Amino acid sequence: MTIPITRRDPDPANAGPAQATRGTSASRVARASGMLRATAVAVALAIAVAACSPFSRSAAVRETYLLQPPLPAASAATPRAGSLGVGTVRVAAPYRGREFVFRTGALRFESNYYFQFLVDPAAMVTDGTVRALEAAQPFAEVVGPGSGLDADWRLDGFVSALYADVRDPAQPAAELDVTWYLTPAEGGARTPVWTREYRQRTPMRDATPQAYVAALNAGFGAMVSGLAGDLAQAKLPAR
Repeated sequence: MTIPITRRDPDPANAGPAQATRGTSASRVARASGMLRATAVAVALAIAVAACSPFSRSAAVRETYLLQPPLPAASAATPRAGSLGVGTVRVAAPYRGREFVFRTGALRFESNYYFQFLVDPAAMVTDGTVRALEAAQPFAEVVGPGSGLDADWRLDGFVSALYADVRDPAQPAAELDVTWYLTPAEGGARTPVWTREYRQRTPMRDATPQAYVAALNAGFGAMVSGLAGDLAQAKLPAR
């Protein structure tokens, strides 16, 4: 006699312990795989963003640069009689250090340890100004700090901006803003008899530190050339 056998599909609700364990393990494996995929995507995006940054570094190596503006041509006019001493150049606190400063937003500025000036900005601006005025000769004699000469006039400066503006990566620019003050070298009050602010915004060929320094030097050169011409034409009190 043949006994019929009826097969029934297992009801998930009535699954035994072994089946439940196998289901739980598969679910955990699926979740773990999903997390790994998500992590891999996040890492890939982070690497892509870092690679797109013009100021990222693949290795911890510092690069140092100097401000070396082109020298202006000597003025065709006869230099003023007397001597000019370039005195103190102060720099606003955010730009006083050697690290390059990048403006990335309306109120956001970042410094980068791996891209720096070789010496403090104040010293470079002072030296560049002295060399430019020596070449242009707005005065019969131009000397720098520590020369020991008692100059007739003293020129001091304040740098209020010195950074790379990279808010628009397609149109980066080097910003340099300096205000100069001319005072008689002798006298107690030392009230400036002439002052002028110069702002140079020089386009950069691309958003790299090398392009920033090149644009900064070009802008600085144009600034000190204008300064020399203005000093030569300024109406100053008799000495």
